Amino acid sequence: MKLIQIAAVALNQTPLDWTGNTARIKQAIEAARKQGATLICLPELCLTGYGCEDEFFSSEVQQRALSALEELVPFTEGIVVTLGLPLLHGGALYNCACLLGDGQILGFVAKNHLAGDGIHYEPRWFKAWDSRCVSEINLQDLSYPIGNLVFELDGVRIGFEICEDAWAARRPGRELSQAAVDLILNPSASHFAFGKQEIRRRLVQESSRAYGVTYVYSNLLGNESGRIIYDGAALIASNGSLLAEGERLSFQDVTVTSAMVDVDLTRMNRARLVSFQPTPGVFQENTVKSDFRFPEVPFRSIQTQPADWERSDAVKEEEFTRAVALGLFDYLRKSHARGFVISLSGGADSAAAAVLVWAMFKLGLTELGGEGISEKLSYLEEDQRGDTCSKLVNQLLTCVYQSTRNSSETTARAAARLAGGIGADFLNLNVDAIVQSYVDLVSQAMGRELSWETDDIPLQNIQARSRAPGVWMIANLRNALLLSTSNRSEAAVGYTTMDGDTCGGLAPISGIDKAFLRSWLEWMEQTGPLGVGKVAELDLINQQEPTAELRPQAAAQKDEVDLMPYELLDWVERAAIRDKRSPLEVFQLAQIEFPAVEQFQLLEWIERFFRLWSRNQWKRERYAPSFHLDDENLDPKTWCRFPILSGGFEQELAELRRLLSSV
Repeated sequence: MKLIQIAAVALNQTPLDWTGNTARIKQAIEAARKQGATLICLPELCLTGYGCEDEFFSSEVQQRALSALEELVPFTEGIVVTLGLPLLHGGALYNCACLLGDGQILGFVAKNHLAGDGIHYEPRWFKAWDSRCVSEINLQDLSYPIGNLVFELDGVRIGFEICEDAWAARRPGRELSQAAVDLILNPSASHFAFGKQEIRRRLVQESSRAYGVTYVYSNLLGNESGRIIYDGAALIASNGSLLAEGERLSFQDVTVTSAMVDVDLTRMNRARLVSFQPTPGVFQENTVKSDFRFPEVPFRSIQTQPADWERSDAVKEEEFTRAVALGLFDYLRKSHARGFVISLSGGADSAAAAVLVWAMFKLGLTELGGEGISEKLSYLEEDQRGDTCSKLVNQLLTCVYQSTRNSSETTARAAARLAGGIGADFLNLNVDAIVQSYVDLVSQAMGRELSWETDDIPLQNIQARSRAPGVWMIANLRNALLLSTSNRSEAAVGYTTMDGDTCGGLAPISGIDKAFLRSWLEWMEQTGPLGVGKVAELDLINQQEPTAELRPQAAAQKDEVDLMPYELLDWVERAAIRDKRSPLEVFQLAQIEFPAVEQFQLLEWIERFFRLWSRNQWKRERYAPSFHLDDENLDPKTWCRFPILSGGFEQELAELRRLLSSV
């Protein structure tokens, strides 16, 4: 019985943080050692950070990465460790995994398939390695193999798939299986998205079954570089059985997921597979052998299960809360901001942002404790730190209600009630005089009185913009981060005032649609995340219909009257933007999806969407950075590129209207 204890590690790294990244890798190796692991799989590009972007081209980055690798080599004495880094070879840059064993570099495996869709732009920096090639790379007067390699240590054969390699049609795993490898290691940088963990589970389990191997999957953790959140998913499977699954969305710097693997049992099960067809000689020239010997270890059962919330009926709501909370916490500490400021309007969006900050502290304290939070926020003054949620929220979250003559008593009460319920510092500003001063100034310059009948949009926008200077000033005074509270539905149609409610350094909810936000707020009021609880003070927020509250109260302004029902808007956005349907196709599908809506009303709303979408790309270009949460995003930097100036689908919409008129 050949037993090996394996560890899949999740790391919360930061691009170009050489000291911190190296220290956390050492911490991970030590933690895995203490658990008894002798084979440790660390994530993709964990040495430099995955999100270095164009800095990958810097020669300084290459030199410092190699220096850090050299520093880490002695820490692998008596064990085997794999970690990710970029390597310059033959004039090209490659995304590589380095295998270290017993204090030596054994070789480098280069990624075959680069991630270039969605939020990923790897082909901008890296070249895909030709799977048929093996080469030698010289580092500090020593030569090491690089390419598609199999490593043989103590008779145990190890191969690699690096993240995207496992998702490609012609993945390396097939040839590795033919080469009779025992273990496939997959160091990944796989971003969080709703429901993605179940897909990963199936991938890892099925890969282990189909290839007759033990499959080890490690991942990055946390908000690494600003926009992308990694959930730290770590999985180990053998012959189709999931042996271990680590906790996701942890506030720790390092998490270790371990499993005991019986290599002989894996080989026996593979031999039984009728579909297994070995190819003798494959990888013969690509095999790197080492004198390393795995220590003999007694068998012991290691149970690593996902957290209870993973089995919740409200798993999407749980994921949303925990992913954004972790994203906010990492952004706070990595930017050294001294808290958050939110313009709390008494409506759903700003309420969601405030509750997510509260949940951030609740979850962080539950996992790290008061001392752990203080250590992570050690740059703060001592009186800003605390060991209770109420103290932390009061010190580090400022909510500002800014009223005008068009604000209602309902939103004023709702904002005050929520801020009090979560313990935030609450400020109440009346900006009506500021608004009126701008109106008077422009009226005098234009030589006429402004009125709602002729100047509706400018009079709405000046209110939103008049709220910006004060809340920015408060954020500056507190050295805090101002959060923008726009959501994805508003971003799609530009239903927002640029330099008004879009103000902020981070937009934590602009990656999520309004319909989900409203249902999530109701869930937060009534239930809340497991171990966190509910926020009953959301009741006044949830009782309202969404309104910008910028027109006079007698106008009874409602978002869905200005736009369309949010449920339909979000559906149209997915069909038109994510799925790239034409206006005609969107209309045809919408008739099936929303049969109760009269067809000319449906046409009007679909026309409105396409026109507003095309007209407002310039706004989306200027939004504050947002978190990627779904299988889509409207961020033009990371997911959805669209021309600022375009034909605006005018021909397509005219054809649709003519077709409908002829029916």
